[in-house]
Amino acid sequence: MAITEDAPPGTDTSPDGSPRNRRLSSPLALTLVLLPAVLAQSPIRGALGTPLMQSWTTVFVAVTVQALPFLVLGVLLSAAIAVFVPASFFARALPGRPALAVPVAGIAGAVLPGCECASVPVAGALVRRGVTPAAALAFLLSAPAINPVVLTATAVAFPGHPEMVLARFAASLLVACTMGWLWQRLGRTDWLRPPAHGAHEGATKGEAFWGAVRHDVMHAGGFLVLGATAAATLKAAVPADWLRTAAGTPLVSVLALAVLAVLLSICSEADAFVAASLTQFSPTAKLVFLVVGPMIDLKLFAIQAGTFGRGFALRFAPATFALAVAGAVLTGAVLL
Repeated sequence: MAITEDAPPGTDTSPDGSPRNRRLSSPLALTLVLLPAVLAQSPIRGALGTPLMQSWTTVFVAVTVQALPFLVLGVLLSAAIAVFVPASFFARALPGRPALAVPVAGIAGAVLPGCECASVPVAGALVRRGVTPAAALAFLLSAPAINPVVLTATAVAFPGHPEMVLARFAASLLVACTMGWLWQRLGRTDWLRPPAHGAHEGATKGEAFWGAVRHDVMHAGGFLVLGATAAATLKAAVPADWLRTAAGTPLVSVLALAVLAVLLSICSEADAFVAASLTQFSPTAKLVFLVVGPMIDLKLFAIQAGTFGRGFALRFAPATFALAVAGAVLTGAVLL
């Protein structure tokens, strides 16, 4: 008589008593996805060939390709800060009083040649290393707008108008410091939840560095794709006639370019050229576009939510948007 092993409790069995494996393997899942796609390739190809889908694809690829190198740069800097820089360095580099640490951190944002995608993981690393959140957030907002690469691009996009470069620098630094001071006064610790890296017990500094890089790339990269998808969808759905109509009224033009900066999610290294092309809008409205975009847009909101928590992003983004619009309008009235 043949002896058979009993199946583990709870195992589904076939009629002959043998265990039945219901687990869906990766090759089988891939086949189930690709087979319908192959069978429906003609309708899919036709849908992708429409002007709407071509516009969507262009914006999605542009936002992702523009942002990804600087996201990687920010991740590398974040990992380097987390692993190689001792916590005592920041205690010595920043003033002990948070009110003074905020403007120092804001001005320090000028040394990072990257966009908003790079500043978020670096700010997260600063918080993990003991920097006061108010100073880290001031750095997060100022770095994408006042670094040398962005200011140089702004000067090239607006030749013969150095006042636009000065206005962008002044307005961005003003808003960044104001948000830092506002957080210092009203912010709560439980609103800010930066991701914690493991202790990397038994690992060398090199292993800990690359472990932190892999963690942040997977974490922030997914939210970048999510933000780029939303930006591309909204960009393809907004009629071009809306811009021409909005430019006729000063208040509407300011709010329209502020909202457009959020929706387009353009990297701060490229947004000046887009602003310069909007010739029907006033210089102040263009300045609003340049100040709002690097501080809060769709992909940045998604990355902030993934880095610091959704509760933080839902509070921080509206306040940043309002202050960025007000700060840009005030600065434009004085300098432009």
